Amino acid sequence: MSGTNAASGAAPCRFAHYFVICGIDTETGLEPDELAALYQWLEADRQGKDPDTAATGENFEQSPLKRTFKSKVLAHYPENVEWNPFDQDAVNMLCMPKGLSFRTQADSREPQFHSFLITREDGSRTYGFVHTFYEEVTSPQICSAMQTLYQMYQAENPSSASPSSSSSSSMDSLASSLDEADSPSSSSCRSAACGGYDASRDTLFVSKALCLITPMPFMHACRRFLSQVHRAVTAASPPPLPLESYVHNILYEVPLPPPGRSLKFHGVYEPIVCQRPGPGELPLADFPLGQTFTLLGVENLVHLFNCTLLEMQILLYSQDYQRLMTVAEGITTLLFPFQWQHVYVPILPASLLHFLDAPVPYLMGLQSKEGTDRSKLELPQEANLCFVDIDNHCIELPEDFPQFPNKPELIQELSEVLLRYGISPVGGAPPTSVPTSTTTPGSVSTRHPGLKSQQALRELEDDGRNGNLGGEQLAVLELLQGNATLERLQALAKRTGVRVEALRGVGGEGEAQGGRTAVEEEELRNAKLNVQLREVFASRFTMMFADYEAFVIHSAPDLESWLTNREQMHNFDKASFLSDQPEPYLPFLSHFIETQMFATFIDNKIMSQWEEKEPLLRVFDGRIDKARLYNVRAPSLRSSNYQRCTILKESAQAIEQRLLKIDHTAIHPHLLDMKIGQGKYEQGFFPKLQSDVLSVGPTNNKWSNRTATAQRRKDRHRQQTEHLTLDNDLKEKYMQEARILGKNLRQPKLSDLSPAVIAQTNWKFVEGLLKECRMKTKRMLVEKMGREAVELGHGEANITGLEENTLIASLCDLLERIWSHGLQVKQGKSALWSHLLHYQAREEKLEQQQAESPVSSGPERRKSESSIGMPSLRASVIQDMRHIQSMGEIKTDVGRARAWIRLSLEKKLLSQHLKRLLSRQALTKKLYKRYAFLRCEEEKEQFLFHLLSLNTVDYFCFTSVFTTIMIPYRAVIIPIKKLSNAMTTSNPWVCVSGELGDSGVRQITKNVLEMTFDSAFRPHTHIDAMFKCQNLGKLTTVQLGHDNSGLLAKWLVDCVMVRNEITGHTYKFPCGRWLGKGVDDGSLERVLIGELALPNADEDSGRGCRTPDMQHSPGQTRRVSITSMGGRGYKPTSAQIQEAIGEAVNSICKHFHKPEKERGSLTILLCGEVGLVGALEQFFHNGFKSARLFQKTVFVWDFVEKAVAYMESADQMGDMQETAPLGLTCVSLCHYVSAINSSPRNIGKDGKFQLLVCLGARDRLLIQWLPLLVECPVIQRMYEESALLRDRTTVNDLIAVLQTLHDFPITLEASLVKGIDL
Repeated sequence: MSGTNAASGAAPCRFAHYFVICGIDTETGLEPDELAALYQWLEADRQGKDPDTAATGENFEQSPLKRTFKSKVLAHYPENVEWNPFDQDAVNMLCMPKGLSFRTQADSREPQFHSFLITREDGSRTYGFVHTFYEEVTSPQICSAMQTLYQMYQAENPSSASPSSSSSSSMDSLASSLDEADSPSSSSCRSAACGGYDASRDTLFVSKALCLITPMPFMHACRRFLSQVHRAVTAASPPPLPLESYVHNILYEVPLPPPGRSLKFHGVYEPIVCQRPGPGELPLADFPLGQTFTLLGVENLVHLFNCTLLEMQILLYSQDYQRLMTVAEGITTLLFPFQWQHVYVPILPASLLHFLDAPVPYLMGLQSKEGTDRSKLELPQEANLCFVDIDNHCIELPEDFPQFPNKPELIQELSEVLLRYGISPVGGAPPTSVPTSTTTPGSVSTRHPGLKSQQALRELEDDGRNGNLGGEQLAVLELLQGNATLERLQALAKRTGVRVEALRGVGGEGEAQGGRTAVEEEELRNAKLNVQLREVFASRFTMMFADYEAFVIHSAPDLESWLTNREQMHNFDKASFLSDQPEPYLPFLSHFIETQMFATFIDNKIMSQWEEKEPLLRVFDGRIDKARLYNVRAPSLRSSNYQRCTILKESAQAIEQRLLKIDHTAIHPHLLDMKIGQGKYEQGFFPKLQSDVLSVGPTNNKWSNRTATAQRRKDRHRQQTEHLTLDNDLKEKYMQEARILGKNLRQPKLSDLSPAVIAQTNWKFVEGLLKECRMKTKRMLVEKMGREAVELGHGEANITGLEENTLIASLCDLLERIWSHGLQVKQGKSALWSHLLHYQAREEKLEQQQAESPVSSGPERRKSESSIGMPSLRASVIQDMRHIQSMGEIKTDVGRARAWIRLSLEKKLLSQHLKRLLSRQALTKKLYKRYAFLRCEEEKEQFLFHLLSLNTVDYFCFTSVFTTIMIPYRAVIIPIKKLSNAMTTSNPWVCVSGELGDSGVRQITKNVLEMTFDSAFRPHTHIDAMFKCQNLGKLTTVQLGHDNSGLLAKWLVDCVMVRNEITGHTYKFPCGRWLGKGVDDGSLERVLIGELALPNADEDSGRGCRTPDMQHSPGQTRRVSITSMGGRGYKPTSAQIQEAIGEAVNSICKHFHKPEKERGSLTILLCGEVGLVGALEQFFHNGFKSARLFQKTVFVWDFVEKAVAYMESADQMGDMQETAPLGLTCVSLCHYVSAINSSPRNIGKDGKFQLLVCLGARDRLLIQWLPLLVECPVIQRMYEESALLRDRTTVNDLIAVLQTLHDFPITLEASLVKGIDL
């Protein structure tokens, strides 16, 4: 026990925690891989067979040399470390993800290096670095077992001259990690029997792995240490000291370098240097980013970076484990200051393939089998998947996601950095770094022509512990000049005009640069390139989020209350933040600030009030402060101009200085107090190490004592502050609950993989999806309800169209993930659309059968006429699908599914449609496994209930997105119910206008006149017309007119109803006036202003959710319209009139203060029920002598015409010309009135007055015209003494109010000003 304590005493500061050896256990012999058996169990379950009858891992269709066998952890030192307990199953699985593999002397046996990481429950990481090599099998039992297996295989497969395919399973390509990814040389005959094994003739080799487990990713140092240990085993003469000395040294005597310092320690043959960034620098990242860029190319990598930021599902695919790890670690280090918050498994073992079914964002790496075609790889869900085929240098992106801001400039800057280091920015170029397979003496492969020179180079380096002589350097240079990779690199450098310093350093200037070896030179170059590439990305975030702190909401008084109410609290003012950003950044930023990584970043910021800052946040805030110091909040911070990174040079210099001037040197390896004669050196075999000397660290080591005291000091401090701070377990619990999904989803547990555990994992997915659905629908409602929600304490108001679009896109993504969970067989990229197509096929078949049988009562029968004149639309899943299928603009299944969701949401039928879809239980059972979300009854009901809540708000998410599609509209003209006046003999026409355009004039044929009966069976007629035109968006006006022909030309119209036949949105355009010569104001054409009609109770009942009448959420605050209060008979008071004008002007001002895309219709504010025109009409009507006895009615327009006629009389013009400005105003009024009068349109006198007000407001002339009308003597004849228009003070007040409109650019809809020539 004391041993382990001593071992762990200084563990937090130790360079390495464990040294592990994995391989074959000669005592238990050959065991089939349990993971293979588990995989077969999963596969049988997937295909719906009885999983328990699945094979037990034996696979006689495959040659034994290609099968996987169970590997074991043969030894690990020390036994245990207190703060990093040894997880035997996980380490074994990740050291040898494919299990043991066997080779004969005919096969290639190059050692391989790969890394892995294990994420612990609390999110912290441990890194593993593995050197795998082949060792000769000396156990006769294992050789004879292999011989027997081979004979059984031949008996089962008599025609097995060549090894057969591994399995006929449809998901075989996913099982690739179970099969050996053979090197090309193995395609030649393995031995005389071509793929066979004969114990008498062949030598058998088996894989063995050496592994270092470390707290920090010092990849280069660990790689060099392990390859030196392996070299010591294969060298002709034994190493200078026993291997135990070197292992003991790295475990107990080599410390972690302190921040901002470098450290030198000693391997078996040569020293190894590593360095650690300082507190203000980017955190340690040792995986070569240059290689990631080389494998994918700059553009692909920026796409991948973007997908990672937006938390999509990311699957990396490669034959090489180290490539998977390099790309995964590379892309996550570029996220600074943010951190990936979801499932992160850079190497996915075969036993965890069911995790690809996870309906959560993930970043996983899957090992591909050589020759596997991507098209055969069946993945459970692809709607939101970014698939990265590393070996083929290509990437498949999800549809429709926003681009990273300034992408072209970012690519340009990154390309320049790469070219300075001689790396092509286009992916697929051979990497210039040392290849992944480490070559050792005696195993030079002929496949890599460059390897021989590297081999010779390394032997020279090793010679005399790096004390290479001048003559030898010359030989090194000659070798390098024969290296094809470097020649290509120099040619590229010449073409691009880049000077490659590092190349010269390897050769002639080796001594001048401190005598560094080529490998050290390569490492320095990698480290400098790494930091410069990362700085480019980091500076983008420093620019984009320079002001983020101003928008963080600190609402809790202490940490405990903040953690307790975390889910209800509003932490970041998203709307204000977005309104402060440059327009081109908005699509990306509105998505990004909804992600978990951004939420966690803000959480960390808020928590930094009460506890120590999270390290990444500390570095980031430091950089923002520094940028502010130089910029003093310059406008450049808010502009979308690209600003290059300014600290590339100094960041590289910091690393170079640390590596040139070593700060610390660890104790040299030394002889230990060991039993003599054990672990005798035998070339080619790794010896059994003496565990007693490796399980205990030294007691007199100066830095272990130092860290022990530091630890004691820390413990004391912790005890003192414990009563002040929150209990850590509680805090962790709250923090994890605050994340959308629990810890156990962030990282799959590798150790226990029984079917019960898999079922438990799936249950957690189901719970997580339900919780995410609740959060998303709540957020959508709160944002949409705006001010009312704020008053109820839900956070900020005024959702922007951009945010709404982002929230709806993320709802589409959630629905896709729910429909992908637990799929039996995948068809097409969209699981939801595939389900809908199955449903459609069944329903259409049923419809056909019902049509053939005489009695048919379809479940979706047509509802009774719900509103006078407007036949009801069917609420049908199939009908909505057909609308989407007829849209030629949408080319993919994912696009169709998203369009269908948007349409259902706009129609308030999403919950009802999905309920109908899932009511076909036989279909759901056929398509989904028993653990799927859609087969969990209770969760499914809750999910549909959450979606139902979205029916309380109005969305236009279909209409506003698909702006170019053709839409059928139905227009119904409803006359007032006096039968005689409802008939017309003239030819009516309509022109419907919306925010996106107008329908053009549509003549209505007379045969569409219909007679219907209302609820009291009183007959009345209406005109019903259908037409098709490009999407008009939200409808604003209808122009209605007729040609005044025939006997019954006068026509009293109540209103016009227009319905979008796809979305079902119905607009009502009230009229209540005559159309005809000699009646009312003589108008043959009226411009009617419309508003969205609320669905009535009958229609709404179909949607399953309706707000009771008295409790409708108020949209805009609606005043009673003074124009609608009994029309002309009603006389509003002067106070009411003035208030109405103030309200109307106020509404127009508010309209222009909204972001441009969110403004809605200005026409309604000008000409609608409570618009400016109506209010001014009342002002002019006050005290107007309109009704004359035995004479026709006089209109306000008559007064305007008389006033203009008076002004135009010659002597008046002469008087007025004397005061020039007044004269010009007079001319403009006369000009406008005559233009309106000479227009070819028959819009009537009230229509003309409306037009004059609108034009006057647009051209800022109203306040100049008013004094002219007031001064005109005509006013005395036509207005009473008490009229508002004759009260100077009131008129001056009106002018002051109207003056405020001059600040805004008022534009008028084409339907209002058609035919006016000014």
